[in-house]
Amino acid sequence: MISDPTTPSRAERIRREFARAWGEIGAAWGVAPSTATVQGYFLAHGGPLTEPEIRGALGLSHRAAALALGECAEWGLIERAPVARRTGRRGPAATAYLAVGDNWEWFHRVAKARKERETDPVIPVIARCVELARIGAAGDAPDGEEDELRDLSQRLDGLLRFVHLFDRGVGVIVAASPAATEHLFSVLGELDDTSMARLIELVEMVEPADLASAARAVARFSPLAVKRLVGLAGTPALARLIGR
Repeated sequence: MISDPTTPSRAERIRREFARAWGEIGAAWGVAPSTATVQGYFLAHGGPLTEPEIRGALGLSHRAAALALGECAEWGLIERAPVARRTGRRGPAATAYLAVGDNWEWFHRVAKARKERETDPVIPVIARCVELARIGAAGDAPDGEEDELRDLSQRLDGLLRFVHLFDRGVGVIVAASPAATEHLFSVLGELDDTSMARLIELVEMVEPADLASAARAVARFSPLAVKRLVGLAGTPALARLIGR
């Protein structure tokens, strides 16, 4: 239960301060401040919370609170509670919402939504422009424009490749389970900066096709075989076999 807004508890004051800070961060990400503020409040509170409670805690208008709740629900950041909640002595019970309990779950949902909204629609647009520039550079352009169209084709083709690779990376995260994503980031968290920098340097030294071939080979291993392979990584025998 939220404390009386005129005399909020210390915990409630911290929740509101966190929500305001989260709203400022959200604005930097291009998210409406009210939406980010409401999500921040849910992250700190958990719920269930109704629209009147959100208004009272964050000082939002009815319209702003309703829109923010709708946006949070659309992004998958909050979920409707199974039971409505009465927040006053009069009137019917109001729809209540709960924060998505797992941080990796809402991160996964946001990544999926942003991919669908931002990356997926732009790829065919860029591809179409690349094709138009390529056709023009091949001889369908007015005299003197071939070089300009050729340069444009190359620039857009490079952009298209970048977007494809970026989309592929985001797609891998979206396709994985939240638990698998957490596991991956946990591995990164175990590595010190020196080891991480060295790994990135080593990856850069190997051709992408060769790394992909090795990854496909490892993907065919059984879980037990992968554990054995990982266990061999730090043994002197492996160092003698392949050198350092």
